[in-house]
Order: sequence, then C-alpha cells, then structure tokens
Amino acid sequence: MVRPGIPLALLSAALFGASTPFAKLLLGVVDPQVLAGLLYLGAGLGLTAFHLCRAALRLPALEAPLRSWDVPWLGLVILAGGISGPLLLMLGLTRTDAASASLLLNLEGLATLGIAWLWFHENVDRRLALGAFAILAGAAVLSWHGWATLDLGGVLIVGACLCWGIDNNLTRKLSSADPVQIAMLKGLVAGSFNLLLGLANGAVLPPASVVLAAGAVGFLGYGVSLALFVLGLRHLGAARTGAYFSLAPFVGAMLAVIMLGDPISAPLLAAAGLMGVGLWLHLAERHEHEHAHEATGHEHRHRHDEHHRHDHEPDVDPHEPHSHWHRHEPMLHRHPHYPDLHHRHGHHQA
Repeated sequence: MVRPGIPLALLSAALFGASTPFAKLLLGVVDPQVLAGLLYLGAGLGLTAFHLCRAALRLPALEAPLRSWDVPWLGLVILAGGISGPLLLMLGLTRTDAASASLLLNLEGLATLGIAWLWFHENVDRRLALGAFAILAGAAVLSWHGWATLDLGGVLIVGACLCWGIDNNLTRKLSSADPVQIAMLKGLVAGSFNLLLGLANGAVLPPASVVLAAGAVGFLGYGVSLALFVLGLRHLGAARTGAYFSLAPFVGAMLAVIMLGDPISAPLLAAAGLMGVGLWLHLAERHEHEHAHEATGHEHRHRHDEHHRHDHEPDVDPHEPHSHWHRHEPMLHRHPHYPDLHHRHGHHQA
C-alpha cells in the first residue's frame, strides 16, 4: 500500500514532540497562558509569512483554498482546539500536580480514537486498536509518576483532552483544503485569544528575545506540525493520524536525553518497546475489501488515478498535482485503502 500519510503524521509528531523541551525551558521565564499565546501566534505569523511569500512569487496554487462552507467547521476547530483546550489545560494545571497532568494528557490520543470510531464511524479493527493502545501505553509509561489524582484539576485536563480529540476529528472535515491556511488561521485566532487572556490576568510580556524564541518554537512545533497533521488526516483519517501523533512524547523524551542530559531510564526503554510494537502493528496493517464509491463532488489536490478520471483543459497535465472542483462517478472495486478522502465508507464490523 502507498502510505503518504504515515511519514507526514510521524513528522508532525516529531516536530511537536521536539517543541516540548524548548517550551519547558521557556516556561521558566514566561507565564503559561502567555506562552500558549506566543506559541500559537508564532505558528500563525510564520505561516502567514510563508503564505504571502508564496503569493508574491506567484507559485501555482496546488491546494484547494478554504471556502465559505468550511468556515463553520474552522470556527469549531478553533473554539475546541485553540481556545477551549488550552484554557481548560491552564485552569487544570493550577489545580493539580504536574505528575497527574502529564499522565492525563495522554488521553488526547484515546479521545481522538474513540470519537473517530464511535461518532464518525471510522474503521478501527482489532489490530489498529491494539497498536494504538500500545503507543498510548508507551506514552503513559513515559509520564508515569504514580496514579493520577482525578480532582477538579484532573477533570479540567480530561476536558482539555476531549476538546483536542474533537478538534482532531473536526479538522478531518477540512483536510481537503490548504493545510497552511488552516494552521495559519488557527494560530492567529488562538494565539491572539490566549495572549490577551494571559495579559488580562496580570501576566506581562517577556523580553523580545524570549518572544522571538517562543515564536520560532511555535512556528515549527505548532504551525508546520499542524499543517503536516492536516495532510496526515487527509490520507489516514483521524484514528490513525492521532495514534501516530501519540509518539510525540517519546520524541520529546529522547531530545531531553540529548539536549538536557537526562539519563536513559527503564521507563524510556519500556516506552520505546511499546511504541515500537504499536508502530509495527500499524505499518503492517492491510485493509482491503470490495467497497462502493457513491457519486460525489469535492475540491482537493490530486493527480489522476483510478479515483480521478475526469477531463481537463488541454493546458492541464493530469499527471501533475493540481486542484479544482471535480466529480466522482459511482464505482465498485477492491484494493488496499485507508479512510482517506475517498474511503470514508461504513463497515459491517469494527
């Protein structure tokens, strides 16, 4: 099977995981709410600069732009993942200990998987579920410092994870559109909200050098990472992309060993083993059955293949990436596939 979404999802996780040690260093001099705002703004402003450079150079628009019918979904994504999630996390962190918080944050992957399966009816078979739980178990081992305390702070952090799980699944609805635009708008709106909220609560802006450092971390760890995550959703669906993204804590832990001199501990080795098993189970997945494609129309980046056989103007090379509104005729066939843009059909059993 061609798996273009897997390296995209893994790179997204790696960038986000790599941002964690840098963010922890910045937390020593920046208020948490202000830092959340600066990270998101760094993502939004960095991607805005990229978007403007792309327009100034008149590069061909290979991705489908966001349309008016995408705005409600984008608003819900920003509300759930960019505003509600960080706000609940900050409120939870002030009411619970760091050990409980780090363990509870692993529930985001479980929430993403559960919502994708139960609400959006993505195919989740036993192999996929076992692999996802192995990856999540590895993440839990990394953050294990005893059982989490489910007090009010813990409940708020669980709520934040639920918001991010909703965010990940709703973003799947937008995954046919330009991932740079999606990540840019989310970063600008969520960053502005979190920064203003932090300043309103009495926090102060750090020195300019710290602001620039936070912006750089946010651009790579939040902006570029989110754009790649959207592409992963396009090819893999929410359940699989969310599972791969759960590898992020391991990347952060390995960087902490390299950058901060943390020891290679037994939990780190155990997590590596569990995540390795989970990753192997996912990479070895082969989902194939006869399935029907209903007639539909949409817009996204594509080349011509068995799912894209429409006509073009003479100056358009159908074998090169391009984007436009196109229709799909009904089709019945059998081949290995993931729940990507063209394979979101139902199944008789999970």
